[in-house]
Amino acid sequence: MRALSATELLGVWERAFSQSSIQRALALLAAACPESPPDALAGLSIGQRDARLLALREATFGAEFIALARCPACGGSMELIFHAEDLRISPEAEPPPELALQIEGRDLRVRLPTSADLLAITRPDDLAAARDQLLARCLLSGRDQVPEPVLDAVVEQMALADPLGDIQLALRCAGCGHAWQAVFDIVSFFWREIHAWARGLLREVHTLASAYNWREADILALSPARRRLYLEMVGG
Repeated sequence: MRALSATELLGVWERAFSQSSIQRALALLAAACPESPPDALAGLSIGQRDARLLALREATFGAEFIALARCPACGGSMELIFHAEDLRISPEAEPPPELALQIEGRDLRVRLPTSADLLAITRPDDLAAARDQLLARCLLSGRDQVPEPVLDAVVEQMALADPLGDIQLALRCAGCGHAWQAVFDIVSFFWREIHAWARGLLREVHTLASAYNWREADILALSPARRRLYLEMVGG
């Protein structure tokens, strides 16, 4: 994996702007991992994929994360500041390709969900239907007439085996003291940052192109520090 230049990141933002969150994640990884075939990237477990996105985000915007959360009890907002290292797991926790499970006397083999599996879901807005489609793809044995409690246990074991695929932040409201778990989605978080960055960068390009009649490629080739100096000189 390598860091992306401003031109490359802007290109990914433009290409994936109207795509789904899953497609955006794969577009970012395809640009940062040109040595990996697209099918291989789509075949990573969700935790493996998000670990790479976490590293790419750190290389792009730094290790510090700043986010806002709203307390579900009192509605108060709170600012969160954490670091990439707070979300990482040790290399020894790399998820296995398959899980052999024994649940309520049933022997089951299951593989972890991938981006390709998520893209294949035909009704993503229906959570129950989406779960059933995902399990139908990921259960490698023992699929017939599996009771609902067993399926729930399978989903739980899949999440435990791929912890970066379901990051939960433990939060406590400073106002009312309420404690809860909040999902942290690196894909949507990173994309919001990229979107804000791209809009700001294009405003800078517009200002400098209008002032100096420079080409976009020449402006993007400037370092951020040099762009800021030119913007100060034109009052941008």
